[in-house]
Amino acid sequence: MANIRSKSCNKSIMFLIVFVLFYMQQCKCSELELLLSMKTSMNDPLGSLHDWIPSQSFCHWNGVVCDDLSHVAKIELSGKNLSGKLSETIFNLPYVESVDLSNNQLSGEIPGNFSSCLALKFLNLSNNNFTGPLPQGSRIPFLETLDLSNNMILGKIPENIGLFSRLKVLDFGGNVLVGSIPKSIANISSLEFLTLASNQLIGEIPRELGLMKKLKLIYLGYNNFSGGIPEEIGELTSLYHLDLVYNNLTGEIPSSLGNLTNLQYLFLYINKLTGPIPRSLFNLKKMVSLDLSDNFLSGEIPELISQLQNLEVLQLFANNFTGRIPNALTSLSHLQVLQLWNNKLSGEIPKDIGKYNNLTILDLSTNNLTGKIPQTICYSGHLFKLILFSNSLQGEIPLSLSHCKSLQRVRLQNNQLTGELSPEFTKLPLVYFLDISGNNLLGSISERKWDMPALQMLNLSRNRFSGTLPDSFGSKNLENMDLSENGFYGTIPENFWQLSELMELKLRGNKLSGEMPDELSSCKKIVSLDLSDNQLSGQIPISLSEMPVLSFLDLSMNQLSGEIPPNLGKVESLVLVNISHNHFHGNLPSTGAFLAINSSAVVGNQLCGRGDDITSGLPPCKSLKKSSIWWFFLTCLLGILVLLVFSALVVVFIQRRREMKLKKVESTQDGNWEIQFFESKASKSITLDDILRIGVSYKGFSEICNTQIFVKKLNLNIPTSFWTNIQELGNIRHPNVVKILAACKSEKGGILVYEYVEGKNLSEAIRVMSWERRQKVAVGISRALKYLHCSCSPSIFVGELSPRKVIVDGKDEARLRLSLPTIVFTTSKGFISTAYVGPEIAEYKGISEKSDIYGFGLLLIELLTGRNPADAEFGKRESIVDWARYCYSECHLETWVEPIMKSDAINNKNKMVEMMNVALQCTASEPAARPCASDVAKTLDSFVRSNSCALGLKRCSSV
Repeated sequence: MANIRSKSCNKSIMFLIVFVLFYMQQCKCSELELLLSMKTSMNDPLGSLHDWIPSQSFCHWNGVVCDDLSHVAKIELSGKNLSGKLSETIFNLPYVESVDLSNNQLSGEIPGNFSSCLALKFLNLSNNNFTGPLPQGSRIPFLETLDLSNNMILGKIPENIGLFSRLKVLDFGGNVLVGSIPKSIANISSLEFLTLASNQLIGEIPRELGLMKKLKLIYLGYNNFSGGIPEEIGELTSLYHLDLVYNNLTGEIPSSLGNLTNLQYLFLYINKLTGPIPRSLFNLKKMVSLDLSDNFLSGEIPELISQLQNLEVLQLFANNFTGRIPNALTSLSHLQVLQLWNNKLSGEIPKDIGKYNNLTILDLSTNNLTGKIPQTICYSGHLFKLILFSNSLQGEIPLSLSHCKSLQRVRLQNNQLTGELSPEFTKLPLVYFLDISGNNLLGSISERKWDMPALQMLNLSRNRFSGTLPDSFGSKNLENMDLSENGFYGTIPENFWQLSELMELKLRGNKLSGEMPDELSSCKKIVSLDLSDNQLSGQIPISLSEMPVLSFLDLSMNQLSGEIPPNLGKVESLVLVNISHNHFHGNLPSTGAFLAINSSAVVGNQLCGRGDDITSGLPPCKSLKKSSIWWFFLTCLLGILVLLVFSALVVVFIQRRREMKLKKVESTQDGNWEIQFFESKASKSITLDDILRIGVSYKGFSEICNTQIFVKKLNLNIPTSFWTNIQELGNIRHPNVVKILAACKSEKGGILVYEYVEGKNLSEAIRVMSWERRQKVAVGISRALKYLHCSCSPSIFVGELSPRKVIVDGKDEARLRLSLPTIVFTTSKGFISTAYVGPEIAEYKGISEKSDIYGFGLLLIELLTGRNPADAEFGKRESIVDWARYCYSECHLETWVEPIMKSDAINNKNKMVEMMNVALQCTASEPAARPCASDVAKTLDSFVRSNSCALGLKRCSSV
């Protein structure tokens, strides 16, 4: 009987084993089919799934990890450039615990069977292009990490989000989520990391967050949260990182935050917080970085700050702090970055600042500081950025700074500094930006050797320097040099021709004499040349007309003589010329920049102009008269025939002169049209009929008399300022600006006639552009802005700097097409309804240099990421800036760079990151915090050439 039972038991065991083996085999077959189904739903340009074939065990497939029983436990395919939709079969895998498909190009909605994957512990779908709503909360029993960040997921956070009760990491940042944070989120009691940053969330931050005792990191920045900071957050004693930046938070900083004894990072910048810094915050002994900048905080910075002995970064700039800079700061041995600019601080800089610190960046600019610059400021040997401008600092530049070899950017302008420059100060090896203008510095600068090989920008203007100019400043990289309003004498050094990168040279207001060196024409990149108010003599070198990009030339108030070189009027780039108060004589050129020159720019000479010229105020040039008796008898002898020939020539001459007139009035059946041409060639080759016919019959351009043009019709309500300022735009000649050939007006509207540029507008061309092409476009637009803002007088602002206004020609040169808003807003306020302008425009403040810079920053973001602010997934235009800031600070480069450039990212990572840095500085919310056009152009030119950028760190100072 026992044997029978034993045999029966063995049969049962064998049957069970067979059944289990059969089931496992079936599962394996099922998993194989699920994986192959997943493969077919995706595009694989890099061949990462090449070994996903049935003939090979899937446990050996690339990106598949199996457990001990040969079931799929993990799928790891991050950064494989996979695209297409994510198949729902992936969530039918019965044993999978971890799925990582981050950093790809997957799109579509996240599959609805997400919650059926019961074994899942880790899911990372970040940095893709997923759309649609968030998955509903579900009781997935083991799920600990849910990362869906940096996609384009829409809608609200589900009310039942609290059902993900076992989560430790929840990251929905960098999407397009709206609405408020559901209070049920507090049910996720095990949550340690919460990131909802860079969305469009509104409402108040839930007080229920205070119930989530295990939270270590909260990142809710770059949203539209309002109300105060909940006091209950002070109950999260495990918290080490709190980031609520770039919201609309109001009220005071709650003192309860002083209970967060583990807090290391507190970021509250760009809100509307008021009141003083709570004294309790200075009990946070583990604090490493404290950034409360860009708020409305007030009061004094207390000496209690000495308790933050681990502090490395302190940023309190752009607030209303008063009083003295606390001496206690000098005791913080780990302090590296100290930025207190744009406050109302007074008194002296602590005398031991830097002595016991590890300073790398010090920015105390735009305050009311007095006293001397401390000798200890560079004791660490690591200080590379020193920004102290616009204070009332006195005394000499400390000798210790002359030995600070780490310095790169020095801005001490607009103080009351005195004394001479030490010989060592002019030999700092890494300084690329030096501005000490607007002080009382004196002495000769040519008696010491200048050896500053990295120098790109030098400004010594508005001081009391004297002596001759040095032959060299030790740098072949100089781009901008301003030595104006000093007491320099002697000649302009001939060696300046070696400055092949020089774009701006200002020497006005000195005592320079002698002739203008012919060698200056070798500086082929000079855009602006100002030698006014000196004692220069001799003639204008003819070679000056060979400078290809010269746009601004000021030679006024000198002792120059002779005639104006006729070829100078043929320099197409030349826009503004001032030759007043010299000893010039003869004819004023009747071409180019001299065509409509203002009388104030030619006064004080013995020049004559065209008879029909009313703008210059010059008397007409008289024809040479032969009044001698001999000539009278000779002409009589020539007879009637010669007289008739002469008369005929006069008639032809007059007729040609009439044809050269650039202003015409013509009548049509619809009324009178006034036409203003800006080029003589255009006036001879284009007629009103041609313009009107193109405006009606064609969508862009036509070829008329070998001239291709682009016609843009204007609306009926054209402001008077349009016609007042149109001449300024018509005179613009810059390689990155599309020329306006003519402007027409009538009672029924207006028409602008442009040169035709063969190419596509940037919005059409951008999708197929490589990194090198995008980089070139960015540099071209920045040069155009620099020219319009800095070289035109008055400055010209674009208003709407959108991709459709940028033409990319066949050589990948960017050409900016100016239009009506540009002209209107140079003289008046108004509103442009577009996504490509600064936020201040919405407040009817009118456009400005800084609103153009904001638009340029948006263009840079689009060039880098492929996303534009008008896309629906970003909602309000600010959202793309919020998203970009989040990506820049929290994500890898490959996650936000335009997909077409990912292959370039390895070799050009530094350039791409630095260009995004520039973009974020250009899109600062406060116009005053944005850089100027000249600095932007200089920076982009610089890092394109040298792989390094010069506008600072991602939290930039007031540079």
